[in-house]
Amino acid sequence: MLIVDGEVVFGIAEERLNRKKYYAGFPALSIRACLDAAGLRFKDIDVVAVGRDSNANLTQKLGYVAKHPLLVSNLLKIRSSRKRLSNLSEEIAIHCGVDASELRFRQINVEHHLAHTASAFFASGYEQAAGITIDGSGDFVTCMMSVCEGRVITPVHRIYVPESLGSFYSMICQFIGYRKYGDEGKVMGLAPLGTDRFRSAFLDMIRFDQGQIRLSKEYFVPFGNDQGLTITDEGEMIQRRQHSQKTVSLFGPVREPDAPISQRDMDLAFGVQHRFEEIYFDLLNHLHRLTPQEKVVMAGGCALNSVANGKIFDRTPFKETWIQPAAGDEGLALGAALYVARGTFGEGTARPLSNAYLGNQYDEPTIEATLKSQGVRYRRLEREELLEATAAEIQKGAVVGWFQGRSEWGPRALGNRSILCHPGFPGMKDILNARIKRREWFRPFAPVVLAERQGDIFEHDYPSPYMLHVYKIRPEWRDRLSAVTHVDNTGRLQTVSRDQSPLYYDLIRAFEKRTTIPVLLNTSFNENEPIVERPSEAIDCFLRTKMDVLAIGPFFCVKTA
Repeated sequence: MLIVDGEVVFGIAEERLNRKKYYAGFPALSIRACLDAAGLRFKDIDVVAVGRDSNANLTQKLGYVAKHPLLVSNLLKIRSSRKRLSNLSEEIAIHCGVDASELRFRQINVEHHLAHTASAFFASGYEQAAGITIDGSGDFVTCMMSVCEGRVITPVHRIYVPESLGSFYSMICQFIGYRKYGDEGKVMGLAPLGTDRFRSAFLDMIRFDQGQIRLSKEYFVPFGNDQGLTITDEGEMIQRRQHSQKTVSLFGPVREPDAPISQRDMDLAFGVQHRFEEIYFDLLNHLHRLTPQEKVVMAGGCALNSVANGKIFDRTPFKETWIQPAAGDEGLALGAALYVARGTFGEGTARPLSNAYLGNQYDEPTIEATLKSQGVRYRRLEREELLEATAAEIQKGAVVGWFQGRSEWGPRALGNRSILCHPGFPGMKDILNARIKRREWFRPFAPVVLAERQGDIFEHDYPSPYMLHVYKIRPEWRDRLSAVTHVDNTGRLQTVSRDQSPLYYDLIRAFEKRTTIPVLLNTSFNENEPIVERPSEAIDCFLRTKMDVLAIGPFFCVKTA
């Protein structure tokens, strides 16, 4: 992430460039991409902000180690691995191939949850708000509540390891068989198929008491400051076993990843999601008691739980939310940089991040040259021709790859690196899964809707530009939106305004004129890989899958039978 004079200029995740999903190693490619995008050199960097401070919360860390001496070696390993970040000049010189004499920057470490909070507050445009960040853990904190005003973020409450809502959710995900980092969204999609038969067990497993989370430790293996995660030399996140033998005795054997989904697994998913929501709203309501604001800013991995986010206005007193589009640890880069720029140096203004299109854009000559080199037949269309041709194909039931403008910051495809389809075409969900996505049968696809029509179609009209809220779809629209209506009659929507994304907005309008439906099905442009970033990756995905159409810049490509 690059900030210049307090303003966000460019951001991209390393996984988009090295094609390793959830990559957690050194971000050498993204560092170079940030500088290249702004025409800067390494010697131009004034400050490097890091969303981690190993010196934060030392008293709590030492107290925990004193109670759990068996974790000392584990914590020492973590400390050793993080020493590398204490001298970033050396790391950047090694990984980026630059002479250390060119590196003149000052390094500033920002506590993990302060960086999370800053990523939301300083990008919200709010002058004041309540702030909350919730995740597995970071710098020994699992939840932070703050008063945010002007350029100052003041923490008013912290919850420490091991009392973690994020780790509670991750443990059950792992138990259900979803062991990869980032798989929590799959369990969120599975939950509506379950029942509440494990209610008493989940009530015993995690409680909320006077502002504190209380985990029943007999269900968990002690996971230490790293929340049960390790990073391989290749940058892959590995989850160690987090459940105890008591959990196995209570629920039965752990599901193997390739085993069929049973009713038990569905019931576990329901139970963990339901209990997660209860604690989530307990935390938000406690925050409101500490700082009774109407606006709340949110970040941390738990803020990606869009089902819970869709209920905030019904279950808490808050009237407005701003949730960081890259709410997980990817967003720490933005938060640390904004915390230093806005909070330390007083740079920039309190205006909102208007969209999440912060990555690379590729010009026409580059795209055309790539199409030619890969032997793809294409037509170059003017703007209105492109919109009409694409809308017509979607109307017919085609699967369309849509590659336009700057790539998105965060885990969601928001209309610049998307696959788009008819949201009510018969069997579209199965078509899309069979041809490209190959996702689990229970996982829903997302609707994207014109902002001004949201209230007509969904039971809530508070906007969700970053696909971070799930709302009920109104009964009269459920059949017409069959491909994006989940089993519980909800959709994880993206709302689009013309100011935010003119071309994307006008495509949906063109489709509406043909069908009277102001909605498209939007899913990420990929096939079991990170979202495509470069034209070559989009073209490769188009060619190797059963995608029908590729609209890449002004170029329109249709497969022939």
